[in-house]
Amino acid sequence: MERRTPRPPGTQGRSRPAPPPSTALEPRSPGLELPARKFPEFLCGRVSPGALGRERQAAGQDAFHAFHQDLGFVRKFLRPLLVGELAPEEPGRDGPQNAQLLADFRALCQVAKDMQLFRADPAFFALMLGHILAMEVLAWLLVYLLGPGWVPSTLAALILGVSQAQSWCLQHDLGHSSVFLTSRWNRVAQQFVMGQLKGFSAHWWNFRHFQHHAKPNVSHKDPDVTLAPVFLLGESSVEYGRKKRRYLPYNRQHLYFFLLGPPLLTLVNFEVENLVYMLVCLQWADLLWAASFYGRFFLAYVPFYGVHGALLLYVAVRVLESHWFVWVTQMNHIPRDVGQDRHRDWVSLQLAATCNVEPSPFVDWFSGHLNFQIEHHLFPTMPRHNYRRVAPLVQALCARHGLLYEVKPFLRAMVDIVGSLKKSGDVWLDAYLHQ
Repeated sequence: MERRTPRPPGTQGRSRPAPPPSTALEPRSPGLELPARKFPEFLCGRVSPGALGRERQAAGQDAFHAFHQDLGFVRKFLRPLLVGELAPEEPGRDGPQNAQLLADFRALCQVAKDMQLFRADPAFFALMLGHILAMEVLAWLLVYLLGPGWVPSTLAALILGVSQAQSWCLQHDLGHSSVFLTSRWNRVAQQFVMGQLKGFSAHWWNFRHFQHHAKPNVSHKDPDVTLAPVFLLGESSVEYGRKKRRYLPYNRQHLYFFLLGPPLLTLVNFEVENLVYMLVCLQWADLLWAASFYGRFFLAYVPFYGVHGALLLYVAVRVLESHWFVWVTQMNHIPRDVGQDRHRDWVSLQLAATCNVEPSPFVDWFSGHLNFQIEHHLFPTMPRHNYRRVAPLVQALCARHGLLYEVKPFLRAMVDIVGSLKKSGDVWLDAYLHQ
């Protein structure tokens, strides 16, 4: 009979000792346990962005490789946190895994690499930054040359709103490390765009957004769909109805969405959440970057409008930007399945939570190529200008395995957001009254 090395007292039923460094640091599913005392370090962004949170929530090789192109760089952050591999007799948390689908997806990843689809075009991103800066200058010149009247002020607010929306897109690219070859340059550039051009914290955004990518449309793990108690989506509607929770008239949420959703997300929710994050997590560099944005904005516009007028212009820009953010970022997700974690494999999880919007030159630019949401979620580090090239390959993969590859017209995608809110509200009302 094979002899086993006894485990130290109190470790039975836990994990085996860590394997040699050459194999221990490439996580397998279920794979990696993280000590609870390390969580605050991740929450405050003091380790490699996403290396812990994403690995804890989506511990498969496909998820890990999708987020980390340079595995050698990530290993040094994971090494001190590795406890060990789960023993074979211990249950994992993975649900059903489609082995052939995963094998075909890995082959597709290799094809994309061979086609150099993970290589960024510097001219494209230089153009993106250039047109953002040009809009900032144009808005100021309108007020400077034409005065602070209603017409130039309205035009300036619209131009600044578009500039802010496009800044979201650019910092999103940088946060995914899809612009520069090294994480360091992506991180520095993201801090500039997010801080100086937008007044927000790059670390705060990454903290939220990495959770979304790890578990899209999973309640309590994806902050983009965990909107209770203001809005209910998916399975949370049934939960609130059965527990007789009625903080708001949820059967009318598709109506008050127009008052609380698009107008106020950036202006109220993001502003407060962002400030609290920087203070609690001691992100002083991000705070200085954000302060530089407000200093620049008010120095530019207070001479024309005074303090109150400049504040009014700022609010107008944030409200316009917030409308863009809500409609563009949610048209690909809210209409899809929202519920508890079913521990799907990486490909099935992303396809179940995302859909695409029909491409066009305007929609591609307006949405920052987020209309290719399926491709973006499957290949988070791929530069967005290459989504069109990889899309036919992804469609072929879905067709081969009988998976839904949904593409909607732009306006239909917008309308489906409201329809999904109404459907969830009706489900809540039925559960509230009859269950």
